[in-house]
Amino acid sequence: MTIIELPFRATTEQACGWLAKQTGTPWTLALMLEHGLTPYVWLEYDADYPALFGDANGGYAAPIFFEDDTRRLATGSEDVLITITKDAYKIVTQLPPPGFRRALHELRFLKKDLEHLVKKLKREAEPAKVEEARESQVGISKEEVLIAFSSLVKIDLEQALASGGGIFGDEGARIKGSGKKTKSKFMWNPITLALGLNDVYRVPMSHLKKSFNTHAFLDTWAAEWDHTLALLGK
Repeated sequence: MTIIELPFRATTEQACGWLAKQTGTPWTLALMLEHGLTPYVWLEYDADYPALFGDANGGYAAPIFFEDDTRRLATGSEDVLITITKDAYKIVTQLPPPGFRRALHELRFLKKDLEHLVKKLKREAEPAKVEEARESQVGISKEEVLIAFSSLVKIDLEQALASGGGIFGDEGARIKGSGKKTKSKFMWNPITLALGLNDVYRVPMSHLKKSFNTHAFLDTWAAEWDHTLALLGK
C-alpha cells in the first residue's frame, strides 16, 4: 500500500504503511506502541459524562496511554478498552468501570507523533556521538522539565524545582553553575532527573522513555539517554 500523504489523524493501517515506507521495514500496532506512540479514539459527546467533555460538545480525541490499556492492545485484543484517559481539558481522568470500549478500526495516530518517531529512528541509525552531544548541551529549563515530567509524579515538581535544590541532593539534576544570578535561570539535566524520578519516586521507565520520544526539546539528549539506558541494562 502506498501512502501519498499522511493525514492529521492516521488509522493504524495508514500509520503502519507510512512508517514502513519511511523506514523500509514492516510495522504493526504492537511495534508502534513499543516505540511509545500514543493512539487516540474520538469520543462523541455523551451527556452522561459532562465533566469528561466540558465545553467539547462535539466530542474530542481521547488518548490511550495507561499501561494496562496499551498492553492489552499490544497483545492482540479484539477491541479497545480505555480505563484511564485525559478529559477534553487534558486532565488525567479515570473512567467509570469497566471503562469505554471501542472498535480497533477507531484507533488513530497523530501525524506529528509519527513524523517525530521517524526523525528519532533516523537519528539513532547514525553513528552515536554521545560525547559531542554532551559538550553541546547545557540543560533544559524549568518550564521544559514541567512539560516533560510533571504529569508523571505525584509530588509538586514545580515547587521542588523552585526550592533551588538539586531535587536529589546537593546539585542533583541541576546543572552546576546555572542560575548564579537568579533561580529562574536554573537549568536541569533531564537524564539525571529522569533516572532520579525512576529511583526515588518509582516513575516507570516506560513512561520516562515516552517523554524522551515525545518532546522535541529532548531530541538532543536522546543519544545520551539511550546510551545511559544501555549501560544500565534497561
